[in-house]
Amino acid sequence: QPNILETQTSLLTIASSSDRGQCATTAERTAAAALIVTLEESNSNTSPTTDSTIEGTWELLYSDTQLFRSSPFFMAGRAVCATEEEAKQYDWFCDMHREALAISRIGKVRQIISSARMTSEFEVKVGSVPFLPDFTPFAYSGGLPVTIEGAIVSTADITPTRSGSAWEIFMDTVEIKGSNIPFLRQILDNGLKLKSRDLGTFLEENVNDYTNPKPIFETTYLGNNMRISRDQDGKVFVYGKTSDVTEPTTYSNVDSDMGVTRLLEGINDSIFKFYI
Repeated sequence: QPNILETQTSLLTIASSSDRGQCATTAERTAAAALIVTLEESNSNTSPTTDSTIEGTWELLYSDTQLFRSSPFFMAGRAVCATEEEAKQYDWFCDMHREALAISRIGKVRQIISSARMTSEFEVKVGSVPFLPDFTPFAYSGGLPVTIEGAIVSTADITPTRSGSAWEIFMDTVEIKGSNIPFLRQILDNGLKLKSRDLGTFLEENVNDYTNPKPIFETTYLGNNMRISRDQDGKVFVYGKTSDVTEPTTYSNVDSDMGVTRLLEGINDSIFKFYI
């Protein structure tokens, strides 16, 4: 009988040293996969998606694929693929999507689960001022410490499958929250969002053989504040429960100033020390 706590600790060690799996070596991926299977085989909860302990806020700790595929939006995109070849093309697209965003830094990735709703929050930062040598006569290895940040928030309805081991996901909306870009923040906060379900319904009514995708997201382990889930291709996502909160993050504490206020405060506190 495996020691569950030791197994979880070993998995978390790999997760933390590899940036949630993004920098994992082949050996680390192999070791993580074995630890995950050990936890899955020890799972005694056969109907985890009907268990009230699954409700709350879950941070993504490790994945063997791109972290943004934890979002129901990307799961729905995969579910549209009708053939294995299309699925491979979608995998390639997701890999290229991450490469295109290589200059960005992924922050918190979380799922907030209530009894019938999943909210995915994907926080990201990117430098807003380009490399200075392109614009100045002096050499410097970077740009100014001013960043664009925000969270891509996807929402979906979740319905437990008959067995209770998975959810059927019905994608609803995508929006940007917590943007620190002036003026754009006000527009976004006024309710601008992509209503993907409405778009899917329109396509169902006008495109032959199209149906709104409802991917299956399985929970293969639930216990000790850890959840292991797999998408329809078996790609794995390991989450840690941080609270029982089932309400999405408001991001009301993020200033829409591209971080300039924080930068100026830091300059004053560290150099000028001028206070009124």
